[in-house]
Amino acid sequence: MKIVIADNMEPEVVAEIKKLGDTAVAPSDLKAALADADALIVRSATKVTAELLTHAPKLRLVARAGVGLDNVDMEACRKRGIKVVNTPGASTNSVAELALGMMFAVCRRLPKADASMKGKQWLKKELTGTELMDKTLGIVGLGRIGASLAIKASALGMIVIYYDPKQEGAAAGKKVSLEELFASSDYISLHVPLTPETKGMIGAASIANMKRNAVIVNTARGGLVDEDALCNALREGRIGGAALDVYPSEPYGGKLCELGNVVLTPHIAGSTKEAQARIGQELVAKLREELG
Repeated sequence: MKIVIADNMEPEVVAEIKKLGDTAVAPSDLKAALADADALIVRSATKVTAELLTHAPKLRLVARAGVGLDNVDMEACRKRGIKVVNTPGASTNSVAELALGMMFAVCRRLPKADASMKGKQWLKKELTGTELMDKTLGIVGLGRIGASLAIKASALGMIVIYYDPKQEGAAAGKKVSLEELFASSDYISLHVPLTPETKGMIGAASIANMKRNAVIVNTARGGLVDEDALCNALREGRIGGAALDVYPSEPYGGKLCELGNVVLTPHIAGSTKEAQARIGQELVAKLREELG
């Protein structure tokens, strides 16, 4: 059995995977390495396209170390009879915590406070913030991560509402329409996959329906937000701010980097030691189950 690990993985996880068979780690020529591979392991960097799969005639399993599967051509895998698995629960808490942390960063203006102190400036009077308590948090998508965030935000005294056509009776929060969520929320946190229906769901029209103090938080997928519409709204003060961990193309160095009312992080939502350990454990367990 041959396993190809296309993207970087923790050494402990790689060591466990190597026990399952001949393992190629981050090969310089991925297509050549796939010629006799039974399984391919990816994170978010490698795109498993139909063209890539033509170089893997023996492939029977694609394992995504993480949640989203938008970097995997699911239809091409289905046609080939290649099973696709992921680790959906492993990074739930880490992503929910970062979404909440981004809200604190915006409302207490932490990036500016930190930068000014390191520049030996004392801007105490200029850095008056706001509290999260009693503010309305609108969660778009109440899957594992959205539900985890709802519980954490409720514990802080936030008023939680959510939109998810597939979920009912959440442990924390009131279900509303998407239009009502946009109009009522002080903070809007996105937790849905990138699909033709959700692409650009935060655009000029939806932003026009938001409060002027609204803050958009995206730790899901970059394509959910129309970059031009967001930049225009931030520049013109039509919303209060934004906090983003994901971008339409990565690494990101676009025009959002020029704005002061946005907090940006380099796709680190699942990058905690605890989450990576859980991802590794869940991944190895699924490989053992699928590959025997």
